[in-house]
Amino acid sequence: MIIGNLNALPLAGLPAALRAILTDPACSLAALQAREDGRWQSEGAAWFCNIGPAATQPRELRHTEYHHQWADIQVILEGEEKMYAGMVSTAQPDDEQRKPDLFITSQAPGSVAMTLSPGDFAVFMPGEPHQALCAVNAPSVVRKAVFKIPKALLEG
Repeated sequence: MIIGNLNALPLAGLPAALRAILTDPACSLAALQAREDGRWQSEGAAWFCNIGPAATQPRELRHTEYHHQWADIQVILEGEEKMYAGMVSTAQPDDEQRKPDLFITSQAPGSVAMTLSPGDFAVFMPGEPHQALCAVNAPSVVRKAVFKIPKALLEG
């Protein structure tokens, strides 16, 4: 897991492939906030981004997930949310697969919590358990951009 802010990218220590994506002017906070909701993909890019609103909930109502083939970059555009991330894999052979490469697992023991506001982001690498869209004080609606980065791009 990596956390940072789009306005302070050098401090995040991002791998080169992720730094290249987030330093593109089309991925600045202002540019992302101005985009319409929906799926967006830069021409010729191997990654894509889903932008839109989502409702936060109390932590006990949120699932913990992980992916095998994709890394997530979750950027808060409006509002705030709490996220939890595990520092060790909790993957089990019988974990539920809700969508292609979206596995639901038990809450990660020893997870860390972070509260993200506009411009803040969290990167979850393949295999890293994360629990997003947890309410900070009370349920609310956030607007966020979720970049999906193929594992192969990180290995190249």
